[in-house]
Amino acid sequence: MASTGDSKWKNTALLVIDMQKDFILPGGPMLVEGGRAIVPNVIKAVEVARSRGIPIIWVVREHDPLGRDVELFRRHLYSPGKPKPTSKGSVGAELVDGLVIKEDDYKLVKTRFSAFFNTHLHLYLQGAGISSLIITGVQTPNCIRQTVFDAVALDYQSVTVILDATAAATEEVHAANIFDMKNIGVATPTLNEWCELND
Repeated sequence: MASTGDSKWKNTALLVIDMQKDFILPGGPMLVEGGRAIVPNVIKAVEVARSRGIPIIWVVREHDPLGRDVELFRRHLYSPGKPKPTSKGSVGAELVDGLVIKEDDYKLVKTRFSAFFNTHLHLYLQGAGISSLIITGVQTPNCIRQTVFDAVALDYQSVTVILDATAAATEEVHAANIFDMKNIGVATPTLNEWCELND
């Protein structure tokens, strides 16, 4: 059951970032090595968020199949004969199994690292009265970090990165970026620590 509107979570949203097949599954053209291991924790974070009445925002990359909206440094991946990562409508752009967008959820498409860059995310969150963000997904040095730093710059009151529901190519890269985010006031609980917070 969702929590009532007067819950401590009423101004909070959960962002699930880039948990798509091309980033998570073995052989994916944009594989994040640590991504598959966090899938169960991301699923659990979504379940807990739903039980607390926290809205879920699914942040995904979807690109033009010809790569016309991709960063310059990645456009070579969209040349003829290449796999065309997370192109709109492709299997690789789909969420991994176990993660499902439900009717009341919100899907946000981005074409750069930050979920805020050139999107209407900030306006959407302001309109929904959201001042606190919980972040999950991949990968820590790119889309997680850029989204978090933008959220801090935009003065969200609370930004939380769930330590073991986010991942990078290596544990060392993940830890280094978590360290940087903690230094700007971001909370970094484990999933269990976050789940144990009182409603």
